Amino acid sequence: MFLSLQQILSTAKYLQYRKMTSDKLIRLDESKCKICYTCVRACPVKAIKVMVSGQQPVVDNDRCIACGTCVTACNPRAITYRTDTELVTELLANHPNVVVSLDPALASEFNDITDYRKLARMLKQLGFKQIYEVSFGVDLVARRYKSLFHHFKGRYYITSCCPAVVSYVEKFHPGLINNLAPIVSPMIAMGRVIRAKLKTDVKIVHVGPCIAAKNEAKLYEPNDSVDVVLTFEEIRKMFKERQINESTLEYSHISEPVGYTGLLYPIANGILQAAEISENLLENIVVTGRGKTAMIQYLSAFEPEIENIKTNFNLFFCKGCISGPGCTTQTNRLTRRSDVIGYANKRIKELNFDTWQENVAKYNELELSRSFEPESCRMPEPPEEKVLAVLKSIGMPTREDEVDCGACGYKTCRDFASGVIKGLTTTEMCAIFSQKNLTNYIKSLKATNEKLAQMQAAIKNSEKEARMGQEAAQEASEVTSAMLQKLRSGVVFIDKNLKVIQANNNFINMLGEEVKEISEVIPGLAGADVKRLLPYAFCNMVNYVFTTHEDVLYKDIDTSVGIINVSIFPLKKGQIVGAILRDMHQPEVLKAEIENRVSEVVEKNLEMVQKIGYLLGEGAAETERMLNSIIKSFKPKSEK
Repeated sequence: MFLSLQQILSTAKYLQYRKMTSDKLIRLDESKCKICYTCVRACPVKAIKVMVSGQQPVVDNDRCIACGTCVTACNPRAITYRTDTELVTELLANHPNVVVSLDPALASEFNDITDYRKLARMLKQLGFKQIYEVSFGVDLVARRYKSLFHHFKGRYYITSCCPAVVSYVEKFHPGLINNLAPIVSPMIAMGRVIRAKLKTDVKIVHVGPCIAAKNEAKLYEPNDSVDVVLTFEEIRKMFKERQINESTLEYSHISEPVGYTGLLYPIANGILQAAEISENLLENIVVTGRGKTAMIQYLSAFEPEIENIKTNFNLFFCKGCISGPGCTTQTNRLTRRSDVIGYANKRIKELNFDTWQENVAKYNELELSRSFEPESCRMPEPPEEKVLAVLKSIGMPTREDEVDCGACGYKTCRDFASGVIKGLTTTEMCAIFSQKNLTNYIKSLKATNEKLAQMQAAIKNSEKEARMGQEAAQEASEVTSAMLQKLRSGVVFIDKNLKVIQANNNFINMLGEEVKEISEVIPGLAGADVKRLLPYAFCNMVNYVFTTHEDVLYKDIDTSVGIINVSIFPLKKGQIVGAILRDMHQPEVLKAEIENRVSEVVEKNLEMVQKIGYLLGEGAAETERMLNSIIKSFKPKSEK
């Protein structure tokens, strides 16, 4: 992942690394993101976008000013910044002269370490050759501000110590570029002091509370700045990995030159005290703005009214460097402020003022000027009709409906609507609109649940009725089966494949011992092949019934157990037939059958006799008629 020693030591390759690592300082881990959109609301420049509702936000590094607000706002730690600990570890392992410059905010960060000299020894245990403090760089920069502010030439300035403020001006207030003080930050100033002092190939690692400083360092040539920037959080991580703690270490010292009132720099107006610039209201030389809200408000007010405001601005994005996003200390800001003041008093008591003055004189001629480049990220304001259309879509058709609650991260509802049109956010980020949608959804869900409850009740009733019907059918089936077994005749139900569906015991007993043995293996002969139980004549009649759907009644078939009288009926068209079989050798069957058949013969004979008598009567009448006709034809006319 990181470059080799030879690549690191090569200026060309190192420049390549600096360019590679400066692209994406802020990163979002999608696997940790909970889609809570806290980062979207917190970002002061809307560099974190919601492209599609319900999806994870996207970091726009072109708009980002590296302030770190999103990092501190993200509880799941899905948003992080680029870490350079591995690069520093490789530098310490392979480069002969790596030094560290410490931000004066060390006093508020490392209040758990008993003495700053122990901290110096811990850093040397990591492999740093010398330890420097940026406070001396603050002293040099402060002198430049004193000269700039006290020699007014018609232009009011904004301090350029905070890289997040500088980036904000370059991207969102490019019209104020010429009002940025053309002075490097204390970090860069101290880097140049160290290089001027050592005059050798040295690698400088800056350690401080600021994430934006990582980007700032990349703006300069490698030999004109610091090489790598680590946050306090990162250096603590290195201590932990190497298991370095103060309890086993002796004191070490911080290398000259050391700072004076520059030690107060972590407090927002500390740079002014170091520069001996008065904040007397009557003099109205400079106004200090602490925190993102003050910074944004001051710059927005300053740009259109510079000539009326008539003062310089000392701005810090954080409420002083003691509140930087790279800090890990959780104590309140006033406690950290006291820690810085206490540390400054201690170090000033130890300071050799004459030596300090000599060092100031020695390094005062260093080049500490800089320029700025506009990188405008401003978007043109959308037409009023589009803004109104968005407001109407979120339920704010009139000005009275606009609440300007700020929950979306925008100052006003109109700003939010403009952000929607610019593609920086979505309408779902409006808390009121989302709440209305949620309320409507809950109502709809409630109605749906009520319908579902009704459907569930109906289903339960249907299930109950079906269960009752099933139980009734089961009971009827059991009664039918019991009745079936009581019948004196053999009864069998057959499917279209000539397989037995159900048969009673009389059917089984009627067909002999072999069939009884089969029934012991297959209860009720269910699934048995009829062709193996009864002769072909029976199967032929069954097929006839399946084909014609007509009854076959009282047919005698000869079986291995004797003559059986069969009647077959269609029960389910083309699917099931039923057959009743009677054993003609059973006495009661035989007697009944003889009686039936004798009765049938008698009835047929009587019918025949009746027909014969009828025919005879008809013949006699016809004979009588014919004979009378003949007799009549032979009589004389007179007799006729």
